[in-house]
Amino acid sequence: MSRIGKLPIELPSGVKANLRGLEIEVSGTKGTLKRELPSGVKVEVTDVNIAVSPAGAGRKAGALHGLTRTLISNMVVGVTNGYTKVLEISGVGYRADVKGDTLNLSLGYSHPIEFKLPKGIEASVDKRNRITLTGIDKELLGLTAAKIRDFRRCEPYKGKGIRYADEVVRRKVGKAGVK
Repeated sequence: MSRIGKLPIELPSGVKANLRGLEIEVSGTKGTLKRELPSGVKVEVTDVNIAVSPAGAGRKAGALHGLTRTLISNMVVGVTNGYTKVLEISGVGYRADVKGDTLNLSLGYSHPIEFKLPKGIEASVDKRNRITLTGIDKELLGLTAAKIRDFRRCEPYKGKGIRYADEVVRRKVGKAGVK
C-alpha cells in the first residue's frame, strides 16, 4: 500500500469535489478541473476530504493508488492557489512579448516564433527576458513550459537560450587556443 496514497486529501473551504463514475470534478475559486480516474482505485468523497484506496490487491492497483491521490491533490491545490512557472531568456537580442494569447519569441533564428498558449494558461513578460506562466492545471502548465523551453534550450558554452528560473546550467570551458 502506498504511503502517499494512504493520506486523505483535505478540501479547503470553497472547494467542492464531485465524483461521477470514473470521473472526478474539482471546482474552487480559480476554476474547475476534471480528470478521468483509472479503474484500479476507489475514491470516496466527503464534505471535508477525499480518500483514495486501491480497488484490488494487485501490483497495478498499488501503483495507481499513490499516483491517483497525487493527481487529485494537484487538482485541489490548482483550483485554490494555482501554479506558476518562470522561464528566463538569456542572449543578445533574445526577447519575448505577449499579445493576447500568443507568445512572440525572438531567439536568434531567421524568423520570430509565435506560440499560441493553450486555454487555461496565461503568460506575462517582465523586462523582455523573464516569462511567467500561470494556470490551474499543473500538468498542462509544465507541458507548456517545456514546449517553450525546447524552442532554444540553454547551451552550456555561453549560456544562451531559455531555462527555468531555478535551473542551474553547468558551464563548459570552450576550445583553448593553439600555441
